[in-house]
This record gives sequence, structure tokens and C-alpha cells, in this order.
Amino acid sequence: MTPQVIGLDLGGSAIKLGRFSDKGQTLAELTVPTPQPSTPEAVVEAMVEAIAHLDPNQEARAIGGGTRGPADAAGRIARVAINLAGWLDVPLADWLEAKTGRPTTVANDANCAGLGEVWLGAGQPFQDVVMLTLGTGVGGAIILGGQLFVGRHGTAGELGLITLNPDGPPCNSGNRGSLEQYCSVQAIQRETGLSPAELFHRAQAGDTAALAFWQTYGRWLGAGLASLVYILTPEAVILGGGISAAAPFFLPTTEAEVTSRVLPSSRQGLQILTAALGNRAGMVGAARLAWQRHHGR
Repeated sequence: MTPQVIGLDLGGSAIKLGRFSDKGQTLAELTVPTPQPSTPEAVVEAMVEAIAHLDPNQEARAIGGGTRGPADAAGRIARVAINLAGWLDVPLADWLEAKTGRPTTVANDANCAGLGEVWLGAGQPFQDVVMLTLGTGVGGAIILGGQLFVGRHGTAGELGLITLNPDGPPCNSGNRGSLEQYCSVQAIQRETGLSPAELFHRAQAGDTAALAFWQTYGRWLGAGLASLVYILTPEAVILGGGISAAAPFFLPTTEAEVTSRVLPSSRQGLQILTAALGNRAGMVGAARLAWQRHHGR
């Protein structure tokens, strides 16, 4: 029998699940609604039910889960789940193990997306990768030597919270002028009054104001990446999330900004790429996490 694991990605409106072989072949997929209200107990019940549908013969050996916030370093506890009701230090791995009988590990969803891209997406050729998810917020993942780096408390890699401007807009984190305050959906709407999709379509139509905005966006993003590249010297930076669809309009500026700010010795061979897995990245990466934590693959 082909060795298998399950990856699941907990979102605010949907839970995505996939059953994967050790080579990354998708054997089955399922999406179910996130219960409303999304209390931990209701969500776990929905997950267990979905796992039973996805894997009726209990062929999967382990489970990996991505959650909307930080997990502890051991991959046992969902410390906070953003926009989900009542999530604080939820022992999600313990609960799923007790109800499914299979070893389980959890991680932040952006971390899972990074792992997914390195396993089956744009990051496949690389071992040292930084990923940014450009969406409602700006999430991040650090992959070093093919392994997820989360630090001793599990909270490393909050790349969107680095400081770009000490006098910039306040951030929910308590910081001011963070990368997230210049490169997220909310930041774009605050600056322009438009959604990223609208700005993308206007740029496609040749609107000069929209094109100029994406140049500014590219500069801010490049300045943030320069700090990350100096610290981590990755082989590749992967940009995911909904805003990355507009990369044709901002990526050349981002690349130029990184080139001008970073010494050649720190960016040798660096590639800045857009993600390849779309909204499947978190689920794929959660499966990869299960392989790494429970089977050493």
C-alpha cells in the first residue's frame, strides 16, 4: 500500500483537506465549510467528520494541520486562530489524535504554505527559501535546509511584522509602519480606496495612476525583502497570496529595489518568484509537515 498522510488547512470560511502519497501525489481532496460559530469544538468535529470521508479505509498514517495563527514549537497547540471564535491555546493536535487515532502536528498556515511550495510548487529546486503571503495581512515562512524554521517558541517567521517605517501606520501587533502596513490588502485599500483586484484591472487597462501605485508597492516590498535577504540569504523568495496576481506590475520594481539595496555577496543567485500552488499551498504543506514530523521524510 502506498504510504499516505492527510494535510488540512483551516480557513475562516472553509477547511481544505487532501490525502497525499510520500511522493506528493494527490490521492483525494475535500473542502467543507468551517462551522459558524467556529468554536474549537465545532471545528474539530467538522475536521474529524471530513477526515472520515476523505480516508474511509484509514490508510493515512499521520495528519498535518495549518491554522490561522501561531502554533507552539512542538506543533501541538494552536495558540491563537485569527478570526475564529474562542481559539486560545487549543490543544488541536491532541484532540485530533484522540479522535482519529493518528499522530498529528499543527503549524501556522503561512508556514504550511511555504513548506508546500518547497515540496511541490515554485520552491522545489531550493533548500533555503523565504515565503511571503500577500493577502489580508502579510504572513511569512522560513525554510532552511528544507525544514521549517519556527524558533524556540514556534513564533519565528512573522515576516510581515518587520519595521519599514518607525513612524508609519499602527499595526495590530503593536508595531508601527510594519511591512504589513504597506503591502497587505488593507494597506492598499487605505492608501488608494481600491481593492488590489481593481488596481490590477486598471493597470492592465493602462491606467497611469494604477501603474504608478504598483511601482510604489514594489518599492516598499523590495525594501522589506532587502532586510530579510541580508539576514537569511535565501536561494529564493516566493510571493503568494491574492496580491501576488499583480506581480507583473510590481515585481520588476521589487527586484530592482532588492538589487540596489543588497550587496551582491548577500543575493548571489537569488530568485524572486510567484507561488505556484494557489490556495492549495497550505493543505499541501500541512501534508509535508506530517511526513517530516512523523516519518522523517
